[in-house]
Amino acid sequence: MFNIAFKIFIRSKGLLLGLLFLLMAGLIGIYSGKQFLEKQRTNIEKTIQFQKESIERNVKYNEKEIGLLLYYVRFALVNETPPIAALSMGQRDVNPSIQSVNIRNLEAQKYDTDLVNPMSLLLGNLDFGFVLIYFFPLIIIAFTYNLISEEKEEGTWALVLSQTGSPWQMLVQKFLLRYLGVCSSLLSLFFMAFWVFQLPFDEAFWGVVLLSFLYLTFWFSVGWAVVSFQENSNFNAQILLTFWVILTVIAPAIVNGTVANQYPVTETLSTVVAQREGYHTKWDKEKAPTMEKFYAHYPQFRQYTMPDKQFNWTWYYAMQQMGDDDAKHEADELKEKLRLRDKASSQIAMFLPTLHTQLIMNDLCQSSMQNHEQFLDSLTAFHEQKRLYFYPKIFTDALVKNENWAVYKVEYFREKIAVNWLILIFPFVIYSLILGLVAWFNIQKFRRNGN
Repeated sequence: MFNIAFKIFIRSKGLLLGLLFLLMAGLIGIYSGKQFLEKQRTNIEKTIQFQKESIERNVKYNEKEIGLLLYYVRFALVNETPPIAALSMGQRDVNPSIQSVNIRNLEAQKYDTDLVNPMSLLLGNLDFGFVLIYFFPLIIIAFTYNLISEEKEEGTWALVLSQTGSPWQMLVQKFLLRYLGVCSSLLSLFFMAFWVFQLPFDEAFWGVVLLSFLYLTFWFSVGWAVVSFQENSNFNAQILLTFWVILTVIAPAIVNGTVANQYPVTETLSTVVAQREGYHTKWDKEKAPTMEKFYAHYPQFRQYTMPDKQFNWTWYYAMQQMGDDDAKHEADELKEKLRLRDKASSQIAMFLPTLHTQLIMNDLCQSSMQNHEQFLDSLTAFHEQKRLYFYPKIFTDALVKNENWAVYKVEYFREKIAVNWLILIFPFVIYSLILGLVAWFNIQKFRRNGN
């Protein structure tokens, strides 16, 4: 019986075209990921070259004042893009992976980003994650919606009942063949991605693999549960497509809108205003109060007094620091709001397998909002380290030529990934079991009725 079902499956042009579509879409997604990685590598190479040339040029033309030199010199921090990020680009097409900052006020530089075509942001990226979340379920729907109703509508169900002692066993075999066919396509794409991106067999990689197969299992469970009611093909297709639209489009949009309304980030504007007022207004005020606030922040620098000049770099960089200090409250609130948004989205996603898959995949591929927030935290520490090193040199008017500027290379931030396997698998196991039980009870009911 299984051999017959297999031959029917192989000879079905519709099924083979569906699998071919998945492979083609997956290959396009892999190609897009390859372009993304190449772009990231090119940007890093350009940044390394630019920083080197920029420091050399500024040192050449600003040999006398180290304070003036450091007004212009920028130091780059790179959010390292692992090869696995090519599978799901997530937030990396919006948030920059490279930040070049000087030692002036940080808040004015922290959210600088690249110029991006708004149309490309609207359309998004056709990466592997997009193909998995949106295209694979459509093919699964096409493979399962008429699994039972096809036999009845073609008038062969009675023949099946008479020719086999267990028609449901035959249907299960047809179902498993479709499941194995789709999973084989997914496995082929993983092999291709492994070869193209040179992916390491690390915890993140196996997490993405397991997540993907669990996601497919969930959608097959949906299909099996719907067709187990033995309605006609049109009804099954409408119900399954409705599920697809709700789970992939409507529900995520509702979640996004709800979370955005629950945690509005009005601090984005107030942070910019506060940091600008924090140092621009200091030009018209007495310098001593500014220096006292600076010494309160950095008591170790109190020994460096302000030179008796109309303009001096000691006061100027203290004023710049005050811009960040004055905006600290708004900046902390903004960071907390973004953290709460991410947390709320993750909690709600436990009830939406599509959103859960997207968020977990972005986390594993280091392309999530959480990854960017950690990068910004690292940027803050990076900027502070540069300040603490150069402030004494500025305050003592150290000679530019005495500094070894060649040692300042581009630095990297690397996120440490720890997979929470329980959270990863929990929604899929629960929903697949529930849907499987629904299908089992329906099948038992129809078997008792002799159908």
